[in-house]
Amino acid sequence: MDRGGCQMSGGGPSSGDGSGPDRHGMITLEDLESFSEDQLSDSGNGSLEEEGETMEEDENPDRLLHYWQEVARGHQVEVSQDMAEPIQQLSTNNQGRSHREQVPFTLLGRKEKCGEILYEKRHYEKGHWACITMREETYEQSICYGFMRIMRYICQDNSLGDYLGMTLPIVTVVRTDENHSVMSPDVTVAYFLPTEHQAQPPQPHDSDIVIEIWPATVVYTRAFSGPTNEVTIINQINTLAELLESPGVCVNDSFIVAGYTNPAHSNRQNEMWFLERR
Repeated sequence: MDRGGCQMSGGGPSSGDGSGPDRHGMITLEDLESFSEDQLSDSGNGSLEEEGETMEEDENPDRLLHYWQEVARGHQVEVSQDMAEPIQQLSTNNQGRSHREQVPFTLLGRKEKCGEILYEKRHYEKGHWACITMREETYEQSICYGFMRIMRYICQDNSLGDYLGMTLPIVTVVRTDENHSVMSPDVTVAYFLPTEHQAQPPQPHDSDIVIEIWPATVVYTRAFSGPTNEVTIINQINTLAELLESPGVCVNDSFIVAGYTNPAHSNRQNEMWFLERR
């Protein structure tokens, strides 16, 4: 499989001081992030919500798997039986290690209009990311299958044989033509290694997952809500391009989508990122 390049950095929605997001929620279907009990009860997905409300931390892994399978089916994604253990591991306390670390950044500035934040400018230091490039029929299939493989790496399929810890956000690198009208079928899913593993990243057993050092990067980012697919991503790219005072300072054919809300949520929270040319 083509591993693709992903020499880009990532981050999270700002609380205004660069310390992390001020809105809760985990990760979009871009990433198929874990469903904890509270997240399940906030899913806004009818009978699945009711099922999630009854789940306990020591719930049968097969029940959590069933929930994931039901959610994924709506996106034409199959979740196999061997995902039961990783799902259970990401969905529970992990001996007190369930804290989700935010990808650190420094807020450089923001543009506002009538009290609305149009976009922010941030700086990210270089760091290690685990990346996998997928080429499925649809964008959401690529990000779902890509993250499931990243998830195995996070949980145990690594040289330490241990749970590595979750970070936010999981990001996807998308590529377009110069006119921002057509997306490439190649989608890179990437996970920021937690601080404790940055110096010596555990190596993946999956040969399609690569550990890369992404250089320090300046990012222009705009928040948006709702589902993500080829149409909405192209629309968001064009929206941010129109808002930027000098769009020419940014890379013109590669962009990042970051998600913060579980896929069953009725109002998923995402960001579109442009990367400043180096």
